[in-house]
Formats: sequence, C-alpha cells, structure tokens
Amino acid sequence: MNRLSRREMLASSTVLAGSILASTSRAKPAQPPAGVPEAKPEDIGLDPRRLQVAYDLLAKWTNGPKAPVPSAVILVGRNGRRVAARRFGRMGPEPDAKPIRHDAMFYMASVTKPVVFTAAMLLVERGQLNLSDRVTRYIPEFAVNGKEETLVLHLFTHTSGLPDEPPNNARLRDAQAPLKAFISDSIKAKPLFEPGTRFSYSSSATLTVAEIVQRLSGQSIHDFVHREILDPLGLKSTGLGSKGFDRDRLVRTTLPAYQKGIKGHWNSRYWQELGSPAGGLFSTAEDYAVLCALMLNGGEWGQVRLLSPATVHMMTTNRLNDLPKLPEPIRRTQPWGLGWKLNHLGLPGSWSDLLDRDVFGHTGSAGNVVWMNPQTKGFCIIFTNYLRAKAPWRLVHLCNAVAASFV
Repeated sequence: MNRLSRREMLASSTVLAGSILASTSRAKPAQPPAGVPEAKPEDIGLDPRRLQVAYDLLAKWTNGPKAPVPSAVILVGRNGRRVAARRFGRMGPEPDAKPIRHDAMFYMASVTKPVVFTAAMLLVERGQLNLSDRVTRYIPEFAVNGKEETLVLHLFTHTSGLPDEPPNNARLRDAQAPLKAFISDSIKAKPLFEPGTRFSYSSSATLTVAEIVQRLSGQSIHDFVHREILDPLGLKSTGLGSKGFDRDRLVRTTLPAYQKGIKGHWNSRYWQELGSPAGGLFSTAEDYAVLCALMLNGGEWGQVRLLSPATVHMMTTNRLNDLPKLPEPIRRTQPWGLGWKLNHLGLPGSWSDLLDRDVFGHTGSAGNVVWMNPQTKGFCIIFTNYLRAKAPWRLVHLCNAVAASFV
C-alpha cells in the first residue's frame, strides 16, 4: 500500500471534517405549518357590520337556481389570522346542483399564475435563473419570430409581446392535447410587439416560465410546485390540477362562449387534471389564506421560510419602472410586480376604489380575486364561478365593502 503524503492526508482530513460538519449541522426539515388561525372580526381590527355588507351581497347574488353567481366563498384576514370562511350557493351553475360543500375546491383560473412565478423565483434565489437574461439562454428554440432579445423579466411582467393564449389554444383543447403541446405552441408564438415597449397580459408567457422551471429543475412543473411550495406549507387541499382529489369537491364553473362545444372546457376531467401553469390550480379559501399570510409576513409562515424578504419585495412592487422603453402612463397606471399584479386604481381592472396601488394580488377569469394590503397587513380572498368579464363590478362592490371593514 502506498503511503499518503502529508499534504494528501491533510486534504483528506479537511474533506472528512467538512462532511461531518455538514451532516451534523444540517437542519431537520421543518414540519408543515398549521393553517391560518381563526379569529373573530373585531379581534383582528375588522368591523363586523361593514364586513356583513359583503356577505349580504353574496347571499343576494347566489340566492335561487337562476342566481347570477352560482357559487362563492369569501375569507378575510389580518395580521396572520382570519375570520371563518363564508360559503354561498351550490357546486355548479346547473339549477339542480347540490349545495356548496364545506370542503369545496374552486377553479383558480389565473390566480394560479403567482404560484408558478413563485416557483421560478425560488430558482432565482438558488442562483439558477437570472431575470435579466434572454429567454434563449434557457430555451434556445425560443429564438424564432424575432424573439431573440426577449428577457425573462418581460415574461414575468407581461411585457414580452407574447399573445395571451397559445395561438392554437382552442384546437389543442378540443384535441385534449398534453401540456407540452401548449408550452411548445407558446414558445413558437409570434410576438405582438417589441418586448419591453408595451403591456399585454399573457398566459403564453406564464407557460414559457413554467418550461424554464422544468428545464432548470429537471422536474415537471406539477412536481416542483407540490414539492417546493404546497407540501412545505401543508396545503393539502390545493393542487396544480385535480389529480388525487375527489371530483365531487370541485366546483364547476360557468363556461365562456368559446369553450362551449369543445372537449377541453374548464369542467372537463381532461382540463381539470391537466393542471395548466397559466390557470389550472384548484384550492380552498383556507389553503390560499396561507399563501396570503406568507407573502404579508415577508416570505415566512410558521417555521417555514419559503422566500426571502428581498424576493417578496421585488415580487410585490412595481417592476414596470425597471423597463426603460415602457411608456410612462402604463408604468404609472398599470403597475405589476413579478407574477403579482398591483391594483390598477381608476381603471376597469381595479379591484377596489378603496385600495391603493401598492396592494398586490391577482384575478381569475372564472370569477376570482385575491388581494393583500401591505399597509394594513390584511388580505381578502373571493372565489366565485360566474365569469368575471360579464360583471366585473360585482367583485369591485365586494372588495369595497371588505376594504371599508379594516379599521
């Protein structure tokens, strides 16, 4: 046996000591935290009488088989606590649908997007993804149709120029295509404008971000979201797609006109289980409240730190100011963070007349809105299934009543 030199012995000892230190100092995985604890409205600075206005509106709008809002749940919280969720209506738009269940899971539509962008921000924190990089660094085949200069930041802020839906969205739905087909269609899409010069909401951009997460992590976006976000936070009634859940728990939503007559509509088993990163999350108000509490608490909930305070700050402040070619009126009146929208006060997309531009959240076309107010440390979750575009004022009325209840 050859003798080791003194230098080799020292090197081996250093490696061994480092290994022992790493193994003994490695923290045990934190246990998933409990949900947001329940409290009476007055105990967390909410006026019960003002909050009742929102409850009364939903009770009125969901009353009867021909009610304009078939299903709804509302949950309001503050300072890491919440009032009891209130549920209204039935499990679907059908006149004979069963009454809404206490464990009903709502279709999130675009309220899915912040969760997917959070997944990408985890990779930013880990030194794997740069928002200032060209998308082509991570997806070389993105360099078609003049998209070579598009930055990852443009995808996060809806300034990439990519169309909202993938170009062949309806055909892919009707063919019940796999998720990779929607992603490929988005990557190949022709942009509507030069990146960073205009704002245009884009589900295709979100699908492209999901593909970046898949390539960098080596996992499907579904597995990554579950392992890195949902499981650590103990969200057992939330899923990117409905696989593994009792379908009787899923609230069926009102379908938009373009989905009638196609196989891949929102209420089909195919679409529910597909789990599109642009709009395929199912959740309860109680589960989503944990995400709200986490964001308002600087990225930490219970013993789990999911995000750093720096990440939360960048995600929830106006990043459109970072784009030099974007017109000033857009940057000022349509603020957007990294995956989270900020309130567009004074515009049709506003959530409330009583919430300022630093309030962040998201809406969903299926009739959902979630917002968090960093000033009051309060949040509001409203899930419905009435198609927001048909009467966006309903959610605004509700949010005005909720915002007025913070005292």
